[in-house]
Amino acid sequence: MLQPRLLLRQSLPPCRCFYTFSRRLYPTEVLPPSKPGIARNETPGVQSQPQYVPEDKNAVILRTYKPRTPGLRHLKRPINDHLYKGRPYIPLTHPRRGQHIGGRNSHTGQITVRHRGAGHKRRIRTIDFKRLEPGKHLVERIEHDPGRSAHIALLTRTVGQTRTYSYIVAPQGMRAGEEVESFRQGIPVSLIRELGGNHDAGMIAAKTAFRGNCLPLHMIPPGTLIYNVGLKKGGKAQLCRSAGTFATVVSKNEGDTRKALYVDVKLKSGEVRMIHRDCCATIGTASNANFNRRQLGKAGRKRWLGIRPTVRGVAMNAVDHPHGGGRGKSKGNVHPVSIWNQLTKSGYKTRTKSNINRFVVTPRPRSEGKKAKAKRKKTS
Repeated sequence: MLQPRLLLRQSLPPCRCFYTFSRRLYPTEVLPPSKPGIARNETPGVQSQPQYVPEDKNAVILRTYKPRTPGLRHLKRPINDHLYKGRPYIPLTHPRRGQHIGGRNSHTGQITVRHRGAGHKRRIRTIDFKRLEPGKHLVERIEHDPGRSAHIALLTRTVGQTRTYSYIVAPQGMRAGEEVESFRQGIPVSLIRELGGNHDAGMIAAKTAFRGNCLPLHMIPPGTLIYNVGLKKGGKAQLCRSAGTFATVVSKNEGDTRKALYVDVKLKSGEVRMIHRDCCATIGTASNANFNRRQLGKAGRKRWLGIRPTVRGVAMNAVDHPHGGGRGKSKGNVHPVSIWNQLTKSGYKTRTKSNINRFVVTPRPRSEGKKAKAKRKKTS
């Protein structure tokens, strides 16, 4: 009775099961519906891929995947199709080696940063934070840097038969083929001739204050968004270097004789700080603004980044943590403290009052403790 039924079945093509299994090994991108408009990358030399354009311009565009595996179910990544797919420019990199990878310092070998170790092999990119070389530089490509959250741009400058390369932190919206310039050495003579010998600050800013250009703070008009801000005259950039960060030029203090050498800059935290007028800053916002909205999806990706697990103090032994030991989940009826027995909650202050930064005009808004909130409510 079974033989005729077997003959009526259609024969399967060869290796069909293996093809189905291999096809599911790769993550599949979940594309949005095709009704909304499609925006394509118009940058020359970059593969144009369709991207979803939501109705709300402030909506975050993240790439999700079909849950073929548990690690892909909650994986979300920013869409950065414009990044270069190849290797970095090797002469501007060096291997990341040493015991600092495990959170240890170079003097005593003691662990100074906890929860660090292992991770994928990396090469450190040498970034030009000073940008002292004048002249126009061509943006060859935008690359991913595993050592920082923002993207980097490879710049080239050709003088005669020589060509020099350098890396900078790319601003948001920069693409290959653009030109950037540094004005830290002063205004070029060709620009002065183009303006007819006029040294008006507004006209100079109209020719120099473009995205990606590096200028002294006194040449940047108030209200401009900047990043890669320096703190020392002639030094490198130190502030607003991570993804999506920026500062705002508030005032140049031109009427105040005591503060004429400083420019008021408002940082992302809300703090207003005085910075010397000859310090450097780059026009724009640091790239990869949606970096903080990503989801790794599984614990293994955290280990690939060189971050080890964080163990709760309650789960440790009494010799390892002040909260450790005891029977059951109990920290011994004590206030929450760190592993070094320092109070960690309720707004406990750790900074000395005598250590005041005189360059801070307006301190950043800080969170209040329970007692301060209750006292403010009673007075109001």
